[in-house]
Amino acid sequence: MSARLRKASPDAVVSAPAVRSAIAAAEAARRFSLEPGAIAESETRRGRGAVSNPHARFEPVESERFDDGWDLPEEPAPLKTEVTIERPRTIIARNDSPDISFDRSINPYRGCEHGCVYCFARPTHAYQGLSPGLDFETKLFAKPNAAELLEKELAKPGYAAKTMAMGTNTDPYQPIEKRFRITRAVLEVLSRTNHPVGIVTKSHLVTRDIDILAPMADRGLAKVALSVTSLDPRLARKMEPRAATPAKRLDAIRKLAEAGIPVSVLVAPIVPGINDHEIEDILQATYAAGAREAGYVLLRLPHELREIVRDWLSENYPDKLKHVFSLVGDTRGGKLYDSAWGKRQTGVGPYAWMIGRRFEQASERFGFNRVRRTLRTDLFTPTAREGVGQLSLF
Repeated sequence: MSARLRKASPDAVVSAPAVRSAIAAAEAARRFSLEPGAIAESETRRGRGAVSNPHARFEPVESERFDDGWDLPEEPAPLKTEVTIERPRTIIARNDSPDISFDRSINPYRGCEHGCVYCFARPTHAYQGLSPGLDFETKLFAKPNAAELLEKELAKPGYAAKTMAMGTNTDPYQPIEKRFRITRAVLEVLSRTNHPVGIVTKSHLVTRDIDILAPMADRGLAKVALSVTSLDPRLARKMEPRAATPAKRLDAIRKLAEAGIPVSVLVAPIVPGINDHEIEDILQATYAAGAREAGYVLLRLPHELREIVRDWLSENYPDKLKHVFSLVGDTRGGKLYDSAWGKRQTGVGPYAWMIGRRFEQASERFGFNRVRRTLRTDLFTPTAREGVGQLSLF
């Protein structure tokens, strides 16, 4: 078998033109250890979440396999994790979405080695000319100058502190954080400037930074949310192969709570027909571990994610594929995704309504959300800009 390039079919929901020329895209494709669009062999993708590598929607060409008469067995290349150093000019991302609780965030990494098959951030890898499939979890980008940039941005005249979100796109405590320690460096800046921070993660590695987070929490400046999708380690292994096990996440909640750090749980995402039966059990277990606030998000399938999840279901739960997608459609007005504010997180229709009521009733029964923790912003003390300071009167 061989591969050849062809003009890609345009995505009807994408309006942005491809930035690369066909030649540049072809050159980029040659760097891939797995051809875009291919289904990876099981041994090749051991420990990975996605089973396929769909084409990035902005690329003008795509590869296709064809029979050239050579049927010799081919040795698949192993899918190793590659990290590219990125040096952005700014680090604080802004948003004005009315259905999320923050207006600024920091993402130390692009891509995520956790490999959660359902991750709504996967399609963002297309902006790098890479596949939201296996490329998303094997071709990562790190921003080692994040803390330096943050200190400069916080020192700008007129900056007003509000809660800084981390983990809203990719996990700030994914495995490569052990090596790069970018998240910890960012937290050190936020602690030094008394800037509030809210973290979302699936990783037990967050407990490494209790020495920073606990003193910040004492000053009303920090809180952490653990995302728990299932208590079944076998299901978790299939959905999120390199994230912490359910038991380790419960242990992280326990250790953070014991250190006095406010902890919440996100039952996210709820995948219809796969983990929706666990809502009450997850809330009960996480409350017992020390979480006191809770939220949920219904499965979202933007852009290439619908294909990635479809391939994953075909591989792991072929008998549930049609049922899952039918329920997803019921929650999105007959479509697989609706990006409308106020609907994209929780969906619409009878099934979505039932999920919402179950979550609300279980949360109330176990004692969640009786007190909502608001972080302080009045303590913010930015580091003085280099060469700028108040002159002494004496």
